[in-house]
Amino acid sequence: MLDLERFLVSFERRPGASHAAIAGAEEQLRVKLPREYVEFLRLTDGGEGFIGGGYAILWAVEELHSTNQDYEFMKYVPGFLSFGSDGGGEAFGFDTRDSLWSIVEVPFIGGGWHDARPLGASFNAFLKQLYETEL
Repeated sequence: MLDLERFLVSFERRPGASHAAIAGAEEQLRVKLPREYVEFLRLTDGGEGFIGGGYAILWAVEELHSTNQDYEFMKYVPGFLSFGSDGGGEAFGFDTRDSLWSIVEVPFIGGGWHDARPLGASFNAFLKQLYETEL
């Protein structure tokens, strides 16, 4: 298991999400969120800052549905479920087309699956990759 506390030293965290908030998001999104991501949400309901050398803005669980709708990801990148960004032009999210729900990034503007870049086979692998990013 990943030591999330060690990875989130310079990350401005929110208090953890409640079971009810997570269940509500899963109901709105009509999905069962991956266990590692749910563990992360229970520790911190998103936040912003550096995770090691990588920068991330990770949305609160209550923002997932509306943010994905606002950016029209299901229209332009079907099967992409965004949970945050790099603070610039790239959205981080799950590839729900695959049973493992690997993590990819796609551009907010004009992006599609042809632009997707893999960031990890799991949510914890994604956090580890951000942590190991060179500043």
